[in-house]
Amino acid sequence: MKTAADIALEFVDHINSHDTASLANLMAEDFLFVDGLGQEVRGRRKMDLGWKGYFEMFPDYSIQIDDVFSQGDLIGLFGYAQGTFAVGSEMPKENRWRIPAAWRATIRDRLVSEWRVYADNEPVWKIMRTKRY
Repeated sequence: MKTAADIALEFVDHINSHDTASLANLMAEDFLFVDGLGQEVRGRRKMDLGWKGYFEMFPDYSIQIDDVFSQGDLIGLFGYAQGTFAVGSEMPKENRWRIPAAWRATIRDRLVSEWRVYADNEPVWKIMRTKRY
């Protein structure tokens, strides 16, 4: 039987493979995403669109998990987020970023019900402000 940590790590695998269908299948209907600024996206359907848009902006986005801690259905993941901000169909080397990050996953009924990101995204925003889509 999968543990809550196993489900959170499976979610990360789907993020890293940009498999939005599998991500949607692991999200609770009332899924809550909270970014590093506290901005929220509620609902599986809205977040499915959010993932698709994010993967278009950062076609090589991935998460590297170095440590996982679990307490029942609450999982803490620690590592790095990385990607390249795409400009049109190009991914210039100078648009590449890698930042330390942490995630908190809440698992309910074997689904991810909440995914919170803790990261300083200023390096990413700086790249996005200076480059055109």
